[in-house]
Amino acid sequence: MPTTTPDPRPLTGEPLALDLLNTRWMREGTLQDLLTGPDGLAVWLAANGLDGRFTADAATLRHVLRARDALKAAVDGVSVSGATASGAPSAGAATADVDAVLEHGRIRPTLTAEGPGERAEFADQAWGPAWLAARNYLELLATAPDRIRGCAHEACVLHFFDTSRNGTRRWCSMAGCGNRAKASRHYARTKDA
Repeated sequence: MPTTTPDPRPLTGEPLALDLLNTRWMREGTLQDLLTGPDGLAVWLAANGLDGRFTADAATLRHVLRARDALKAAVDGVSVSGATASGAPSAGAATADVDAVLEHGRIRPTLTAEGPGERAEFADQAWGPAWLAARNYLELLATAPDRIRGCAHEACVLHFFDTSRNGTRRWCSMAGCGNRAKASRHYARTKDA
């Protein structure tokens, strides 16, 4: 059954991997989380056109949260499961976390009426959305890893894929974080004057 709950997130429409990371955001200094239960998962699935393929249940939520943590660690270069003897994250641990999610699915080549194709397959359908997000992260890395960015605003936790022509996007949104940064700089200049 399709969800009618509106998506409360300030940034949507990013590639699937980054959209999953953006299920956490800041509002008035407090971290918000869309994925606190199956209802929030249903909103996220619907926002990404996955609601017809996958069920918003406890198992799917558990796997999606694992993928989100793994992707966050990979994007930030930090591991959720491994660290070196000094306590610093190991270089391979973050990738191992993403690989652990990817182990739950595969791409099956197909021949369709339109020609060659491929289809994702899962031994357990509950892994589907998590696996698709991890797979999308690999696609982003193959396309332009330097375009995977976190918002430059110090109080923002959102991520985006920079599709600007010259690759200089810094903010999740010019209307939000970009405007706040400009206002802050203006305030600092006028205060000093």
